[in-house]
Amino acid sequence: MIRRLLALLLAVQASAALALAWGLWRGAGWQPAAALAAGAGAVLALRLAINLNNFRLSRRWRSAVPAEFQLGPAAALRLCWREFAASLRSSSWDMLLPSPMWLAPAPPAVPATAAPAAPPVLLLHGYACNGGYWRRLGRRLRRAGISHYALDLAPPGAAIDDFVPQVRAAVAMLCARTGAPQVVLLGHSMGGLVARSYLRADGAARVARLITLGSPHHGTALARLGPGANAAQMRHGGAWLAALARAEAAGAGATVVSLFSHHDNIVAPQDSARLAGARNLAFGAVGHVALGSDASVMQCVLAEIAACAPPRGAVDSAGRLR
Repeated sequence: MIRRLLALLLAVQASAALALAWGLWRGAGWQPAAALAAGAGAVLALRLAINLNNFRLSRRWRSAVPAEFQLGPAAALRLCWREFAASLRSSSWDMLLPSPMWLAPAPPAVPATAAPAAPPVLLLHGYACNGGYWRRLGRRLRRAGISHYALDLAPPGAAIDDFVPQVRAAVAMLCARTGAPQVVLLGHSMGGLVARSYLRADGAARVARLITLGSPHHGTALARLGPGANAAQMRHGGAWLAALARAEAAGAGATVVSLFSHHDNIVAPQDSARLAGARNLAFGAVGHVALGSDASVMQCVLAEIAACAPPRGAVDSAGRLR
């Protein structure tokens, strides 16, 4: 559904650019190349304005930025440009393609001297996205030999708890196809909340670690602008998030790592991504969409996944955990 919607939006944008170019060519006497450039530039300028408005709104409800993460004017401009580029690439290319999936072949036996493999990774996208969001990270996981599957959560506007059966089925599939007893859950934005909802329902028996990227664990003020039951649940200080936190206070049992940016342009206040009981790792100069493709963030994510591999000697000759 998201792919069809994005394709439709791109078609509308292309039509608007061509209509403007036609008007400049036929009505104002512009050269065709200049008219086409102006039409495309107008569409890109509108998309840039939307992106910058997100920064403006997030600044209104921002949390305090520690001194070591303060940005000067040049760094702030780079932040805005990189986030715009990441948003453009994600919505105009990555999410139009099939979601990444790669399952490493399970070896028949694990030599005693071999390092045990990291668990497979289930990738959970955020609000109004699909599994294509993870395209860049998926390539890094494949190069590292880590099995992974990017789930397309549907329908897009459903309540967060309604996605739990899809996560349950994907976890079971990954474990069955790879022979692993557990998976790593990696969620961007709303995907982190979906993972927590799954843990509340099913517990942590099949989860080695939950890693969240820019997830609004305490909500975001910008959620009031989005349609759908899930957007309503992500409003800052909302009842659903409070109930989820109370359930976890009783003991969720999973190791959780929350990665977030002090310059997130969607989650505001930005420290809403801090989760009690989790290991909270802060970044700076990274926007919300760019979290899934930023080199430093991806390196940290890969290190957290690798840390979930069973210790050397914890695997028997049949590849089973002892």
